[in-house]
Amino acid sequence: MGSVGDAYDNAAAESFIATIKSELLHRYSWPTRMDAELAVFDFIEVFYNRRRRHSTNGLLSPMVFEERYWSTVRVS
Repeated sequence: MGSVGDAYDNAAAESFIATIKSELLHRYSWPTRMDAELAVFDFIEVFYNRRRRHSTNGLLSPMVFEERYWSTVRVS
């Protein structure tokens, strides 16, 4: 475990932010901050969660992975 304030505190979040930076923020520019915020929202909600494959999920998108998980869980 890392010290307070370093990348090891939350490696998953740091990895996610790095993905947003490399796949979106460093490739494009927007005229306003609001346009950039909407682009980040769209990236997360439309692309990252619905279509982008993740190796930790068996190369499924998070949405498909969650749907499959909940379809196998018995309702008690």
